[in-house]
Amino acid sequence: MTEKTEELDNYLDNHYIHRSNWLRAAVLGANDGILSTASIAIGVAAASDIREPVVLATLAGLVAGALSMAAGEYVSVSSQTDVEKADIEREKIELKDTPKLELQRLAEIYEKRGLKKDTALTVAKELTEHDALGAHIRDELGINEISQAKPMQAAFASGAAFTIGGLLPFLVTLFLPLKSMEYSLYGFALFFLIILGVLAAKTGGSSIGKAIIRITFWGTVAMGLTALVGYLFNVNVG
Repeated sequence: MTEKTEELDNYLDNHYIHRSNWLRAAVLGANDGILSTASIAIGVAAASDIREPVVLATLAGLVAGALSMAAGEYVSVSSQTDVEKADIEREKIELKDTPKLELQRLAEIYEKRGLKKDTALTVAKELTEHDALGAHIRDELGINEISQAKPMQAAFASGAAFTIGGLLPFLVTLFLPLKSMEYSLYGFALFFLIILGVLAAKTGGSSIGKAIIRITFWGTVAMGLTALVGYLFNVNVG
């Protein structure tokens, strides 16, 4: 490992932005897994006096949700990747057809960032000589290794996180007493969401308090509305 590589690794260890892609997908997946399966279970539990429909509905929601989350994340991030690739191809053509104009654009970007005009042009020339396409991809298009879309990584993180998150409420439907199960589900789901908020905040280096408040509020709203639907259509299943 070279000295420069070691310096970059040490820099990334002290910052959190390089975790943003997989962290976003994982937090979204786990949050959806807990909320979706808990909300389904709460809604069915509020409308049923037997355990089987609650368990089956929660399991179906867990499986369908995990697959849907992974597929949706893959398609979404793949679309972003297609846009990035198209822009890079367009940039290659522009560098070949109008190199002087592209050099001027690069210099203007550096000038807007605070460099003097002569310095900006010098920097643009040196970077162009070193790696013209890389400089334009990074500074004109804003694409780098950290922010670049990774469809498979996002899909796996999202689907796996949904499954893990969804298993928690599912276990509640299997083992806790059926009487007042919706309240147990709400309490455990809220507990799981708070843990998720703390883990996400620590991993991303953000405020733990804000994460807990945000995740608790929206979790309560989602589960409360679903429970209301269940009570409104309170029908014995079985």
